[in-house]
Amino acid sequence: MPVQRLNHAVLYVRDVEKSLAFYRDVLGFRVKVEIPGRAVFLQAEGSTNDHDLGLFAIGAQAAPSEAGRRTVGLYHLAWEVDTLAELARVRDALLQAGALVGASDHATTKALYAQDPDGLEFEVSWLLPADLITDEVRAQAMAIKPLDLDREIERYGAQTRGGIGVSFPALA
Repeated sequence: MPVQRLNHAVLYVRDVEKSLAFYRDVLGFRVKVEIPGRAVFLQAEGSTNDHDLGLFAIGAQAAPSEAGRRTVGLYHLAWEVDTLAELARVRDALLQAGALVGASDHATTKALYAQDPDGLEFEVSWLLPADLITDEVRAQAMAIKPLDLDREIERYGAQTRGGIGVSFPALA
């Protein structure tokens, strides 16, 4: 049987407490297991995974990641939120933390791009439910436009559940 889904990611960070505070306070991850000063295992809200993100401290002397600039490596991780209201809350938290570096409308995906305290990039996105993906939307899927989140909330509703029929099966 082939691979089914990503279970968790692990990041090497300079300061595990600083990274923990960021992922907990800004993105809402909760601590499952902590080895003070060395590692922490975090779980996303609504997840049933043992952990979704592991953070391992390697110390303040660690050089920045060169992935994508001078070396191969992971570009970014992407997390999904359920509603555009939650995407707006995350946007505001990222702005307050000085971490937001971009926001894009990929037609079927509304995405925020940010960097954690070590400069590692990640994405937080809301996906259109399958029943809202029309031929017109599909035709725009390869275009990347600036995200006007307020307009998207007006268009789709702040509480519309995203990803239904895309990330997970439609509810019966």
